[in-house]
Amino acid sequence: MLGFELAQSTQAFLAFAILIGMLVMFLRETYPVEVVAIGAAAVMLVLGLIPFKDVGSVLSNNAPWTIAAMFIIVGALVRTGALDFMSAVASRNVEARPALTLAVLALAVTGLSAFVNNTPLVVVMMPIFLQLSKQLSISPSKMLIPLSYFTILGGTTTMVGTSTNLVVDGVATAKGMAPFGIFELTPVGIVVALSGLIYIGLFANKLLPARDSMSTLLSDKSRMKFFTEVVLPEGSTLIGKRPDEVDIFKRGGARVIDVLRGDASLRRDMGLVVLEQGDRVVLRTAMSEVLGMQSNKQVTTVDKLSSVQTTMVEVLITPGCRMVGRTLGEMRLRRRYGVYPLAAHRRDHNLGTQLDELEVMVGDTLLLEGAIADIQRLAADMEMVDVSHPTQRAYRRGHAPIVVAVLMAVVGGAALNIAPIQILAFIGVGIVLATGCIDADEAFSSVDGRLMGMLFGMLGVGAGLEHSGAVGMLINWISPSMLGLSPFVLVFAVYALTSFLTEIVSNNAVAVIVTPVVISLAMTLGVDPRPLVITVMIGASASFATPIGYQTNTLVYGPGGYKFADFIRFGVPLNVISAIVVTIAVPLLYDF
Repeated sequence: MLGFELAQSTQAFLAFAILIGMLVMFLRETYPVEVVAIGAAAVMLVLGLIPFKDVGSVLSNNAPWTIAAMFIIVGALVRTGALDFMSAVASRNVEARPALTLAVLALAVTGLSAFVNNTPLVVVMMPIFLQLSKQLSISPSKMLIPLSYFTILGGTTTMVGTSTNLVVDGVATAKGMAPFGIFELTPVGIVVALSGLIYIGLFANKLLPARDSMSTLLSDKSRMKFFTEVVLPEGSTLIGKRPDEVDIFKRGGARVIDVLRGDASLRRDMGLVVLEQGDRVVLRTAMSEVLGMQSNKQVTTVDKLSSVQTTMVEVLITPGCRMVGRTLGEMRLRRRYGVYPLAAHRRDHNLGTQLDELEVMVGDTLLLEGAIADIQRLAADMEMVDVSHPTQRAYRRGHAPIVVAVLMAVVGGAALNIAPIQILAFIGVGIVLATGCIDADEAFSSVDGRLMGMLFGMLGVGAGLEHSGAVGMLINWISPSMLGLSPFVLVFAVYALTSFLTEIVSNNAVAVIVTPVVISLAMTLGVDPRPLVITVMIGASASFATPIGYQTNTLVYGPGGYKFADFIRFGVPLNVISAIVVTIAVPLLYDF
């Protein structure tokens, strides 16, 4: 502590109190997880639970830097269109052979996610899976949770499959263990992945609901309509009426989108608006109604907008979207882009009122209406994803072989122990930048800064738990009850604890907390910690039962129109299957 020292037991209890408070704040979601993690680490630093000399070792931990390097390499894969190749092949075959395309895609996505970060893979493949759902006449809600689960299962098969595996490896290495090989957890990971794929294939159609997405729920049969803007001239009989009382504003399924008075939009309080001379009313209506209004003396059409064809699109807010943390009102989408947000989906709620006050979060789905060109411009500026169609981009396709070769060299070099993976990944980043596969600003924007902040914060918390004696105290409490347990029971206990915490707290945060405890427990019991650390890797990565346990689950939440209970119904059995498989496989495969 700054200025005085605390007794060891006092430090341990303080560390436990900070940990519990941090977990509660994670659950309450009062602040973002990275803010809570950094704040907890800062409190521990002030209280002396983290010695100043240990700060350097926290910041120099290999795991976050390796993850950042892999993010950049995967970002280069996306930029060069290497990931788009699979979606393009699927698009060409989806109409002719939809069922076969789905089966091949399931295996391909699972296999690719063993080496590629899951989030961009889900973003790229989501429009393809939605196309497949239309071709097969299957609800999107029966397709998108399986897509997320495919990437999670694939990520359990290699060290670079998920950032969580790299975090666990970094923590274990800092505790004195030898670094894990890139394919060291592959034997058990493949068994888990195959079990999961069989379960999804047999039960997805039975256990997942048939539920419409937001755009289906809110659109009418005529998806393509027009925006038209009409002005109330002097002497109009509509002056003094509310918009919902005007018959011509309701004909043919017309809908009042906004009322503009001067430079102000009155959309927020539409129910209280009384029309005045000079008001401009923005309508969404069919072309026949647009033409009819041109002859109506009570309104005057504004020619520049009277023939703007519009469409509705459903866009997904991904981690890199520039809307995150901002309200729809402050972004002034109508003024800047001519695009109107009609509704938003968050968790299991469709929101259609007070949209201007909605602060955008990762995983939200927005229903937007406007001219196609305007929506495309907005999506490009804000880095949003249209979940209805595969994204069309100007890829640097000529550089794709370079990035693929770099990724293969990083994986192969690490597998052959030519150099540590963090060194190989760093060299790979240098190559993709130097060869122009990805620009520097694009490269560093592909690194999830919030994840990096959370990782460094949690590594600090882990160091505080270790130095304060909290880990040792916990081991002294639980080790007597675990003496003499069979390897199967011990593996099950570790997996169950890790899996449960992962469903309610960030998986990387759980990895940082649980890994040192498991290593110390194994040493106290006199058993090899390596199989138990592998158990932690899979338990922290295989998160199926909630939409908040893993980021890909959050991404499919809105587009699939899911409810929280859908993940519980379909995910809990898969959690149980994974626990049984790991409990049996780890002791047998790793001579534990």
